[in-house]
Amino acid sequence: MTSPPVQSARVEFVRAISRLDATALVVGSMIGSGIFIVSAEIMREVHSPGLLLIVWLLSGVVTLLGALTYGELAAMFPKAGGQYVYLREGISPLFGYLYGWTLFVVIQTGTIAAVAVAFARFTSVLFPALSPDVFFGTTLHLGKVLGDTVVGLSWQRLFAIASIALLTWINVRGVRTAAFIQTSLTTIKTVALASLILLGITIGRNAEAIAANFGANVLPPGSLTLAMIPVIGAAMVGSLFSMDAWNNVGFASGELKNPEKDLPFAMAAGVLTVTTLYVLANVAYLNVLPASAIANAPQDRVGTAALEAIFGTPGLYVMAMAIMISTFGCNNGLILSGARVYYAMAQDNLFFKSAANLHPTYRTPTLALIVQAIWTCVLCLSGTYGQLLNYVIFAAVVFYAVTAFGLFRLRKTRPDIPRPVRAPGYPLLPALYVILTALIAVDLVIQPATRTYAMLGLVLVLVGVPVYYIWRWVVAA
Repeated sequence: MTSPPVQSARVEFVRAISRLDATALVVGSMIGSGIFIVSAEIMREVHSPGLLLIVWLLSGVVTLLGALTYGELAAMFPKAGGQYVYLREGISPLFGYLYGWTLFVVIQTGTIAAVAVAFARFTSVLFPALSPDVFFGTTLHLGKVLGDTVVGLSWQRLFAIASIALLTWINVRGVRTAAFIQTSLTTIKTVALASLILLGITIGRNAEAIAANFGANVLPPGSLTLAMIPVIGAAMVGSLFSMDAWNNVGFASGELKNPEKDLPFAMAAGVLTVTTLYVLANVAYLNVLPASAIANAPQDRVGTAALEAIFGTPGLYVMAMAIMISTFGCNNGLILSGARVYYAMAQDNLFFKSAANLHPTYRTPTLALIVQAIWTCVLCLSGTYGQLLNYVIFAAVVFYAVTAFGLFRLRKTRPDIPRPVRAPGYPLLPALYVILTALIAVDLVIQPATRTYAMLGLVLVLVGVPVYYIWRWVVAA
């Protein structure tokens, strides 16, 4: 029996993602369930309609500064891996690995798990049999700070796992199909969110809510003092993570048709679009619901409460379907992009070696997609994904700041490298982004409500240091 012929050329990515697809990937990855939920927690923290809007607006400004800063890095390194590559080239391979390590352990996989369970939770509005009750498992007692965690099987968790498996299969089959689904679902959910906004500021207007929210109490006396700055910073946690994943399009750089030009455009245009929608969505909420109703929305589902206030019970089902589409599309983008980071790490011998290979027919990082799906499903069953996300809020913000600092370092150490796009307002705007993200990180360490999670997140990142050196030692051996 003769051996099969050795493949003479390395399988490369299909460059099938257009500028429109890339922008849809940014918007679609950002808009998940957060905009429909986190305003309740923010309102409970700031106790003011005006401050609620300020928190969302500031989060949008910080995120937009990040997108403008990353545009230069994305154009310089239009390779699969995105921020992992920016950190590797701008700071050091260790920092690149620590980002990839944290992304795989919890940032990307934990987000996918959380969004998948949100998808299942809102599906249960239409199909009540999808119960969240664990029918096979146990409860882990993790102390006062971390609380109790129920580990095991529930119909909601199993449905979430099924959605992850389906989207992973779609992404294995090829980037063209995944990009088409992403663009289509992003269009639908953007129209749905815009419709919610339009309804809230037209037929859903509640005179009582408007008088209470936009009258004398819009910014209570003393709400803009220096003492409120740390409170506002801590309240930005939810809004910043609702705007997160804007950088994911860089992970799939190797599949963009014209990454040098399309990546910076997609990041900036996508973030600006989502920021506008998010701020207007909160204006709509404040037109429909009094501040107290937003803060005490059942299960924090502010979007559902707003539409139910407009249309009654039918609004509940319409909103549930809209959020199902939103979360499903969000996860498609997260699954597509995340696997490209592990592919890039495997290329550097810092992840499972087989993950560096593309499927010979579909030309997708199949093993990276499968490994990502397996660990994500474990997080779904563990019931700890929400806590894990809290652990890395501090670490994720620090990585954003360090990556932006790498831009300054690259300007000095590698001035001759081609820069098809340059960061606007350099050095002022990138420096402002580094300062703002650093201040948010410091605030998370100082605030009692976030300090424990910030330190645990830092510990999780630092665990990656010995793992990095052990992995390199094993590979070298």
